[in-house]
Amino acid sequence: MINNTDKIVWSACTVNCGSRCPLRMHVTDGKITWVENDTTGLDEYGAHQIRACLRGRSMKQRIYNEDRLKYPMKRIGERGEGKFERITWEEAFDTIAQRLKNTIQTYGNEAVYLNYGTGTLGGTVTKSWPQNSSLIARLMNLCGGHLNHYGDYSTAQITAGLNYTYGDWADGNSSTDLVNSKLIVMFGNNPAETRMSGGGVTYQLSEARQRGNAKMIVIDPRYTDTASGRENQWIPIRPGTDAALVAGIAHVLITENMVDQAFVDKYCIGYDEKTLPESAPYNGHYKAHILGYGEDSTEKTPQWASDITGIPATSIIQLAREIGMAKPCCIVQGWGPQRSANGEQVSRAIAMLAILTGNVGINGGNSGAREGTYEIPFQRFPTFDNPVKTEISMFMWTDAIYRAHDMTATKDGVRGKEKLDTPIKFIWNYAGNCLVNQHSDINKTDSILKNEELCETIVVIDNHMTSSAKYADIVLPDLVTAEQMDFAMDAFSGNLGYIIFADKVIEPQFECKGIYEICSELAKRMGVEDAFTEDRTQEEWLRHILELNRAEDPELPDFESFREMGIYKRPDPQGHHVAYKDFRHDPEANPLTTPSGKIEIYSEQLANIAQSWELAEGDVISALPIHTSTFDGYDSERRKEYPLQLIGFHYKARAHSTYGNVELLKKAAPQELQMNPLDAQARQLQSGDKVTVFNDRGRLQVPVKVTPKILPGVVALGEGAWYQPDKTGIDQGGNINVLTTHRPSPLAKGNPSHTNLVEVKK
Repeated sequence: MINNTDKIVWSACTVNCGSRCPLRMHVTDGKITWVENDTTGLDEYGAHQIRACLRGRSMKQRIYNEDRLKYPMKRIGERGEGKFERITWEEAFDTIAQRLKNTIQTYGNEAVYLNYGTGTLGGTVTKSWPQNSSLIARLMNLCGGHLNHYGDYSTAQITAGLNYTYGDWADGNSSTDLVNSKLIVMFGNNPAETRMSGGGVTYQLSEARQRGNAKMIVIDPRYTDTASGRENQWIPIRPGTDAALVAGIAHVLITENMVDQAFVDKYCIGYDEKTLPESAPYNGHYKAHILGYGEDSTEKTPQWASDITGIPATSIIQLAREIGMAKPCCIVQGWGPQRSANGEQVSRAIAMLAILTGNVGINGGNSGAREGTYEIPFQRFPTFDNPVKTEISMFMWTDAIYRAHDMTATKDGVRGKEKLDTPIKFIWNYAGNCLVNQHSDINKTDSILKNEELCETIVVIDNHMTSSAKYADIVLPDLVTAEQMDFAMDAFSGNLGYIIFADKVIEPQFECKGIYEICSELAKRMGVEDAFTEDRTQEEWLRHILELNRAEDPELPDFESFREMGIYKRPDPQGHHVAYKDFRHDPEANPLTTPSGKIEIYSEQLANIAQSWELAEGDVISALPIHTSTFDGYDSERRKEYPLQLIGFHYKARAHSTYGNVELLKKAAPQELQMNPLDAQARQLQSGDKVTVFNDRGRLQVPVKVTPKILPGVVALGEGAWYQPDKTGIDQGGNINVLTTHRPSPLAKGNPSHTNLVEVKK
């Protein structure tokens, strides 16, 4: 086959999995014939090749998929029906520009919203996330701005929670540093499926086990592929109860004198009375909370934790002693535990194990956050400042459509002003499936979007007819990565930074156009073309941006050399990335960005927010990282009606919803509901039976997979499956968001997509 190939061109898989993988596209007669992996570097630890997973290797099937959008279209049926008629690009551009002008003139720029989407990441031109760095943001900022958002569907709660512990985004040690660990404790972290390619986090875990003799303990309701024989112990836990487990472990660490007292005295605020802020209540410190002389007067013994988590007290004691005696110990959490109704508390609590044992800022340790990485600094496409300063949580955009005038700073987390003045009337949805598929409570979202008196215009720019694209008024067919030129980066790759030259592999198919050309044409109609393009083509912008970066970093190759290389790699000059290493070395010279400059176990900021915000019944914001019960949790009264806890997980057949329409992957990893044999037996179910999963928000039908790899009382469904309702409204695609809620988490106002109660019937 290689002998018959006309050319080999470098491209990339730029989906939202945490990796960016180079692809070597073999092209014959102008068509991609097969996809090859990275061939550069050494195939060994520390200099490995960047290998795409089965998703990236199926890129050809995605590019030539029958669902590809081929030409601009306008809606002729009801939103969601998927009925469109073909129009010209001129009509599409004119219609969008006129509707945009009308929206701004009638309601103001705050009525224009860039919806969350991560379908193309790491790019310089083709960059859909964060939305304020996309080319649509550049266009809107030249036209008066747009309603902005904060947070994201992946990390809203952990970002908000650990911001009050460490300040800003919480950093973590690189995964390659695991070779220096003696014990690895993973809370809900499953890189074997979430990041199963690229820099190879799972490969690095295996190396740590083999080269460093590190013991690995996996804490998760599911026995994941990351465990899969690599682990020394799997500890199944009830969803949403990780903070209770941490409290039980902390009780053992404190009572058996395994806390690193010198570390918490020097680097932390609020562990005990010595560093407790003056504003805090008497016995308001963490130690008092654990030992039972704090506000709730409850001692957080291992037995107390056992009653909540379902983990035997003896196992909690053993785990605590292992953590307390192992140095260095890596405490790492994935983004699954925080994607719950009490996720902010969960994320802060898990980090406490790294803090109490003094494993922060050292090789082989970690901060308790997810693994970090080394990156090569690289300037991107400038997007200008947004004149509109108002922000909402990315999860509350549907609220901002139908109840905007009720949304306030203290009740709904509105930023930039006390209350939201204008509802969303115009939505841009670029390279994202969050209009419907990835957003919660699909049936409620459907009813909001179908009401054209609420949101008047929806524009979708994408590659395929996704579930979200069916709700558009105007659909524009975007180019895939292989049909244009860009730089790709932003991969979690351990100690190896790299940038991919994703070249134009094939000519654009059908009538598809790229985001730069689309925005340039709209800028012309909005009267800002010169400011938007600066008289450069897409390739000229890429050449210009590379030269700006080469002026700061002369080691970067020139444009033509880079194009020939395909991928530029650079190992971390420090060997391994160690989070907060400088802070650990000299906390006064290198303070954190918290108000105190230290690790804040007790947060005065959170204490003030807890007093001033309006919280829904049952919601808790605490100055300390504590366990809190939630709605639809394991101890909810609603379990009498819906007895099973439903959680989602990132599935190997998709990166969120991307690749969700590739039949090859759907056959390799079919959508199934995972259920423990005890729960299946009680319902007379066997693997392969088609079941209905339901609660008061909706119903879906999917085959069941009976497996001991999940805790009894818990069922799991891979997130991202494409929503496919039948004529009765029952989803046949197995989309978990038919069953999830619009109710946000207390602090981040994030999506609690793993906090659900359901029942299952044959």
